[in-house]
Amino acid sequence: MSDLDLLTQSLARSVKRWRAERGFTLETLAARAGVSRGMLIQIEQARTNPSLGTVVKIGDALGVSITTLLDYEQGPKVRIVPADQAVRLWHTDAGSYNRLLAGAEAPGPLELWDWRLMPGESSPSDPHPAGTVELLHVTAGELTLTVDGVEHRVPAGASATFEANVPHTYGNDGAVPMEMMMSVSVPPVS
Repeated sequence: MSDLDLLTQSLARSVKRWRAERGFTLETLAARAGVSRGMLIQIEQARTNPSLGTVVKIGDALGVSITTLLDYEQGPKVRIVPADQAVRLWHTDAGSYNRLLAGAEAPGPLELWDWRLMPGESSPSDPHPAGTVELLHVTAGELTLTVDGVEHRVPAGASATFEANVPHTYGNDGAVPMEMMMSVSVPPVS
């Protein structure tokens, strides 16, 4: 079985489990996440590999991190994630990518990401739930961070934080690869 098949099956189990735990019908979760009921059915039956954006929307609607959605079994209080087990959820042929390094529920989802954007590439993100905060640190190149239509330049060595409940885009307008570490904190579902 391929890594993608294992990921698809794990996601199917987790979405079903968390939807049941929250007491959400398919219709309720679809409305909260802004995805179709049909898409949720395909995900829960492990018949599709949804986009990163769709997985983020479902996680936000359920109030759990992507790590939790992709790892049904809860581990011990200390969890070590070997480098080769970081989950790459997005990549381009040019070499841009993001990797989910680790995550926790504290009390809402908390995620740690490793990003690389090649020159001229960007990755847009839909708004997250109100109260979501992103904290990032650029380690190489320069990030062009666009938050709610306003561009901000974040050079290597600098950090930024912002409320992520508005559209935002990570971009590299420079001539060298941009690398950053980012954490995302999502409030718990009420």
